Amino acid sequence: MKRLDRYWYSQNPVAWLLLPLAAIYCALASLRFYFYSKDWLRRFKASVPVIVVGNISVGGTGKTPLIIKLCEILQQQGKKPGIISRGYGGKSAIYPLEIGNSTLAHDAGDEALLLARRTQCPVVVGPDREANINLLLERHGCDIILSDDGMQHYRMHRDVEIAVVDTARQFGNGFCLPAGPLREPVIRLRSVDMVIANGGTPHQLAFVIKPVHLISLAEDARVADLSQFKDQKVHAVAGIGHPLRFFNTLNAHGIECIPHAFPDHHVFSISDLHFGDDLPVLMTEKDAVKCKGFYMPRHWYLTIDIELTTIAQQRIDHLIEQVCHG
Repeated sequence: MKRLDRYWYSQNPVAWLLLPLAAIYCALASLRFYFYSKDWLRRFKASVPVIVVGNISVGGTGKTPLIIKLCEILQQQGKKPGIISRGYGGKSAIYPLEIGNSTLAHDAGDEALLLARRTQCPVVVGPDREANINLLLERHGCDIILSDDGMQHYRMHRDVEIAVVDTARQFGNGFCLPAGPLREPVIRLRSVDMVIANGGTPHQLAFVIKPVHLISLAEDARVADLSQFKDQKVHAVAGIGHPLRFFNTLNAHGIECIPHAFPDHHVFSISDLHFGDDLPVLMTEKDAVKCKGFYMPRHWYLTIDIELTTIAQQRIDHLIEQVCHG
């Protein structure tokens, strides 16, 4: 039986049958937004600025690398950012949970663990965003908070909302859940401070994802360039929202991929990652954080960075200036 998300990116009978449920979901989402926008429902406001980076659709849009870039920009300006996240996929017994050196993806979730490793900023996960923020302020004295996702968590006041849109998949068939991938109707984007496209043109508010290098998951943690695997056949593993993007990146560098796509946030077992041959295995960094302790002598993960367009960089600088200095 196909997963429901297989029907989200086309007009098809299954999606049409689910339209009544989608209409109810869409109406409830719009009502919640309206009630909070009118302050008819209680919000909490942090004592420092909060920037929400999220999306209106289910699945990967590229918000994690954007948050990493925003942290880099803020740190360069002398700020002390902290990050909060729901920690999707994590199953900690205690919340709020601050990520430390020994924290596992099982407890914190893969994206939050990746954010902590890449940014070296304090990261706190848990369903209660207010408690997450308070813990960051008490322990670290952060002067600005970045929220990984949370656009639909209206109870949390936000000073800036940045919505990320994947240009490859955009809004799917345009329907709300469960008929389509939308958490909110597209009109919601009119209310955010910035809509940024993952994969846009140089003249848009956009960024492009750039591969940096490969790091071995073996004990030596060697570093390699993608060019070292050119014209080779490899197993390519991706348990992310849009696995095809990873496979296309490898193909564009002349690497012949045997693709292995897993659901987003998939919990890997070691048997998922060994394929009965001696071919190299290349995977995403988000997947690699879930493989601590595995024996993987031929496995590598790809680190990425993003390149903002000039207009996007200027817009982000303006928004940061606005919230930090009034």
